[in-house]
Amino acid sequence: MASPVVSIAYHSGFGHTTVLAEAVRDAAAEAGATVHLIKVDEITEAQWELLDASDAIIFGSPTYMGTASGAFHVFAESTSKRWYARAWQDKIAAGFTNSGSKSGDKLHTLQFFTVLAAQHGMHWVNLGLLPGWNTTTGSENDLNRLGFFLGAGAQTFADQGPEGVHKADIATVEHLARRVVEAARAFAAGRAALAA
Repeated sequence: MASPVVSIAYHSGFGHTTVLAEAVRDAAAEAGATVHLIKVDEITEAQWELLDASDAIIFGSPTYMGTASGAFHVFAESTSKRWYARAWQDKIAAGFTNSGSKSGDKLHTLQFFTVLAAQHGMHWVNLGLLPGWNTTTGSENDLNRLGFFLGAGAQTFADQGPEGVHKADIATVEHLARRVVEAARAFAAGRAALAA
């Protein structure tokens, strides 16, 4: 597969998650993917079809009150037609989230994404990084500075706009995007080898 198709299905309440979604898009494109950026609160039928035709779907949402945003939950529930038809079976999946607090219960949002992916029969790609910034020689500029494994977690101060998204968190979601593209290529190569 020369160019896997990756879609980023995301919601952003105040623009912070948009910054991360755009970084995911750019990194996946640089890694050789065809990429679609889809705002789930404005999704069209044509965009649903783009998701259905994707090799990988990366979920993104802010963490509000310990879970994905209400708009993302509406989208997740709307995927039930795809669930029934098994339209996303064996696609690659991954996720990222942002909140104002260092923890903010972001892990719960990432777990919500993994359960959604599992219900669809998708294959979850984790972050694949050791935690950063967890020793005296570490730095808040380390990749994975917040220490997540399941997906990418970002923290932006609640009194800052989208320009306040931390550069290390942007680099972390870029890493995740490249990892998803690599996984999509590997799965496609494996399927092709089995078919031969």
